[in-house]
Amino acid sequence: MKKVEAPTLEEAYQKASQMLGCSVSELQSEVIQHPSKGLFGLLKKNAIIVATCQKTASKQVKHEVKKETAAAPTAEESVAPEIISTVKEELTPVRTSAEPKIEKDAIVDSFFEVDQHENDVFEEEMVVYDALALIIEDQLKELLSHSCFDIDVVEVDVMDNTALIFIDGEDAALLIGKEGYRYNALSYMLFNWLHAKYELFIKLEIAEFLTTQQEMIRNYIKPVIEHVEKHGKGKTRFLDGILVQIALEQLRERFPDKYVAVKTAREGKKFVVINEFNNTKSHV
Repeated sequence: MKKVEAPTLEEAYQKASQMLGCSVSELQSEVIQHPSKGLFGLLKKNAIIVATCQKTASKQVKHEVKKETAAAPTAEESVAPEIISTVKEELTPVRTSAEPKIEKDAIVDSFFEVDQHENDVFEEEMVVYDALALIIEDQLKELLSHSCFDIDVVEVDVMDNTALIFIDGEDAALLIGKEGYRYNALSYMLFNWLHAKYELFIKLEIAEFLTTQQEMIRNYIKPVIEHVEKHGKGKTRFLDGILVQIALEQLRERFPDKYVAVKTAREGKKFVVINEFNNTKSHV
């Protein structure tokens, strides 16, 4: 098995075939990292694959199955598989030949198999999330270092498939922009980057802008909530940018049993409607 890195997948496959002494069609490979041109020319990534030759791989199948039978299951459901594989490879300790092999009592272990598995999955997921947060934080710091804004605080935390991003500094207000137009643009750009690369959603907080907007929307939708509780349906006024998303989240939390969705008027303006599930086509 060979780990190969190249600017493109095609070059990686060609390089692997030369290293293993077989044709590309005989390769059995797994993509660890897809190539990326980066963001605005920055943070470019090469393709990384792990490859074996099918001729030799078939001879090793029985040996590998026996070797991997006692291995603990992995948690590769919450983030992109290639990121988990890369992080796990860097963090997994290698057992030396001097270390004794620990034999486990299968009958005793069976009583704790489910709980231990869940605990291992949780701990492994947290390790991957922490490592992923550091990767995103470093890349975001590098990106902002090329901007004209004086930003001195960039912190990233990852949990529940969401990247929580906090940015602050002397030019935080300028980064937000008038009526939050720069905030909306940056939030949209970061979402497209992180969701495409790491399958993450984002929550962006610049200074206390998001907190302020959430509180403003919370106060605004109070009469909307009262109207829905009285008449069974309702809608908000037109909302811009991040405000419509905040209103959608808060109203869905308040009315989990109702149809709550964003609608777009003919002029392109957006608003949130609340209705019964079986009356989604009726006018509010």
